[in-house]
Amino acid sequence: MEIRPAASHAVTNPRVPSAPCAGHDDGDTPAPAVLVVQNSAHSGPGRWERWLAEGGVRVDVVRGDLGQPLPGRLTEHGGLIVLGGALLPDDDERAPWLAPTRALMRQALDTGVPVFGICLGGQMLAQVAGGAVERDHGEPEFGSTTLTLRHEAADDPLFARLPERVPAIENHVDAIVRLPAGARWLASSERCPYQAFRVGDAAWGVQFHPEGDPERIAGWYEERLARHGVDREALHRAAVRDDAAAAPVWRTVARRFAAVVRAGRRAA
Repeated sequence: MEIRPAASHAVTNPRVPSAPCAGHDDGDTPAPAVLVVQNSAHSGPGRWERWLAEGGVRVDVVRGDLGQPLPGRLTEHGGLIVLGGALLPDDDERAPWLAPTRALMRQALDTGVPVFGICLGGQMLAQVAGGAVERDHGEPEFGSTTLTLRHEAADDPLFARLPERVPAIENHVDAIVRLPAGARWLASSERCPYQAFRVGDAAWGVQFHPEGDPERIAGWYEERLARHGVDREALHRAAVRDDAAAAPVWRTVARRFAAVVRAGRRAA
């Protein structure tokens, strides 16, 4: 399947309202905000911050790893994004901010607030919704990895009409071992079956890093990679090679998520 983006590299989905390229909502109303929970110094929103802004959504980043407090409720935010980190979703002793993050994710699921979970965040979504995650499960994945979209993605608001096979950056040793009951399984890879899924109408979890660019790999710990027999420079070269195919696809997904957030705000 071939992706045929417009000049902006966005792909319009008929099920999702189109989003403007400005950082404001209709008229003079400020752009809706998405709460972004950051779990480590090297796991920021990356280029999704820019791509969401293109879709008319701004981000409020809370550094859980620095002790910044999370809001008790999502009343001021039209969406929730939980980023990655070298933790399990319930690793509360090492990361006490994970418990309130899970509470916000549960609240979002109960109230229909759009959610996007990345790596640790995707594992958290699976766990909160009734699935299961295991530490050091299966074969680890590092760097640019080919994903295969499943037929369930054909009518998904974020993943419809994307290429059947697309590269994405991976960086994980833990993995989802069971999806929540009723989840839509959207994508897999050779080493890790549960690469993307949706819970309900507006909550997505992914194991990969659609927000990360190849330069982020330069900040990965060489010692950790070496323990798995992986060379950081080789990972970087492969990611640079694949980015021309990867970036337009994940930009499309980010802008579609922004459109879901905007549509939810208008309906509220």
